[in-house]
Amino acid sequence: MIRFEQVVKTFPDGTTAVDHLSLEAPTGKITVLVGPSGCGKTTSLRMINRMIDPTGGRILIDDQDVMDVDAPKLRRGIGYVIQHAGLFPHRTVADNVATVPLLLGTPKAEAKERAHEVLELVGLPGDFADRYPAQLSGGQQQRVGVARALAADPPVMLMDEPFSAVDPVVRDQLQDEFLRLQSELGKTIVFVTHDIDEAIKLGDQVAVMRVGGKLAQLAEPAYLLAHPIDDFVSDFIGRDRGYRALSFTESPRLPLAPEPSVALGATVDEARAATGDDWLLVVADGRPQGWIEPERITAPIEQGMLHRGGTVATEHGPLRAALDAALSSPSRRGVIVDDDGKLLGTVRAHQVLSAIERADRPEVHEEDIAPTESVGEAAP
Repeated sequence: MIRFEQVVKTFPDGTTAVDHLSLEAPTGKITVLVGPSGCGKTTSLRMINRMIDPTGGRILIDDQDVMDVDAPKLRRGIGYVIQHAGLFPHRTVADNVATVPLLLGTPKAEAKERAHEVLELVGLPGDFADRYPAQLSGGQQQRVGVARALAADPPVMLMDEPFSAVDPVVRDQLQDEFLRLQSELGKTIVFVTHDIDEAIKLGDQVAVMRVGGKLAQLAEPAYLLAHPIDDFVSDFIGRDRGYRALSFTESPRLPLAPEPSVALGATVDEARAATGDDWLLVVADGRPQGWIEPERITAPIEQGMLHRGGTVATEHGPLRAALDAALSSPSRRGVIVDDDGKLLGTVRAHQVLSAIERADRPEVHEEDIAPTESVGEAAP
């Protein structure tokens, strides 16, 4: 567990970046620090591994004050991931990942073996180890940064906006991969971001900070969305917080309609015969690939002809995904799949909204209903 006790950081020019911050980051959980620029979230993170020393208060890791530990030794026991990965450009990926184990005295062969293990863990197996950072995409470089932080198997990891420098699609993939890794490894993680959606998705708890380094609210994501403590937190979360809160409500059994579909490679006649609607769903091996307008088909269907717009939601996923699937689909029919990605059917937005209303409505049992008196009947 990481504990901040009335921590203060004032710089020589008199600027107070962190002002009497007290919070706990539980063992094995992800604590996300989020807030506007200048709120002290990165300063708070960097005080944990003493990249910056606090002016006052204490920071403890498992009840040991970080100021009582030699700073280089402290850092070697903490994984650290930054925005642009910070890789050594002249060293191979494997050598980058093996850096900390080698500093800790691990034999070279063992460190290299460990580097290959964690690279496979983050989805970079095989010859990726022999490449140089310049030969990787931005998303792959960030994966290497995560692998390097994991190489010495530290119990604590600090992550400073690690996914903000990549495009939204890659960012979403990295977030999903990060959550998968955390479910397997159970590290104690402090994660900094300015993106409230990322904070809500990744955090077991979210600390919203104000400008000036004061803690505004610390709560689990679902509680934070439902009960912002004041106008600042409410405004920072955004006016669509009710929509975000649907991420924490599992979809009930939705009234799925069978969806006409054709496979990739279908002919013009096959496609037009499949539906009289303006849109037709195209599948491959039973998995949705995209939508197409039958009237515009002039040749056998290929991937390049498809409209990729529209979220695909899983059967028992969050209600937010189901509603987004219906709203974002060009046909206004949300595509629902099973856990293997196979098409189950489609649902419309009003049907998802009805499910949301039912989920919000308390279930009433007959035994809970008090008997009513007849009109004109005297009360006993």
